[in-house]
Amino acid sequence: MRPTSIRTLAAQAGPSLSVVGDTYRIVTSGEQTSGAYAIIDMLVPPGGGPGPHAHTDIQEAFYVIAGEVVVRSETQTYTARQGDFVDIPKGGAVHSFTNESDAVAHLLCVVVPAGLEKLFEEIGQPVAAGEFLPQQEPTPSQLQQMQAAAERHGQELFPPDYLKK
Repeated sequence: MRPTSIRTLAAQAGPSLSVVGDTYRIVTSGEQTSGAYAIIDMLVPPGGGPGPHAHTDIQEAFYVIAGEVVVRSETQTYTARQGDFVDIPKGGAVHSFTNESDAVAHLLCVVVPAGLEKLFEEIGQPVAAGEFLPQQEPTPSQLQQMQAAAERHGQELFPPDYLKK
């Protein structure tokens, strides 16, 4: 049976969350795609980006809309600039990305299957679209909570310097 309607979303609609100082807007969640995929619009301020992490059962892809991020894994370092694409296949490669420039980076992230957005909803703070909360070092208690949430959502977190050795 064919669906009766298509789904549309205005430019700034969808929940926006502050996650480790970045602002992630859930464009499409697993609830809307029957778990097939999720799309997340990411704004990453200078110095921002997630620490080293891995997820064996999720493929994650980024398209850089504006700005640049340095993507690191155990095998390579790549500066992804406007128009570049980064694909992190299933399997659990440890990776991170950091905005090392002085301008906000804008990424479109697709995860297959969906689920990563649930982690962001659990650990993030609601914010207005495009709003940034100050980046702060998490307390030991917050780190424990983040680690537990990550594990519940199929993520493994690594120390901040893990990929800089």
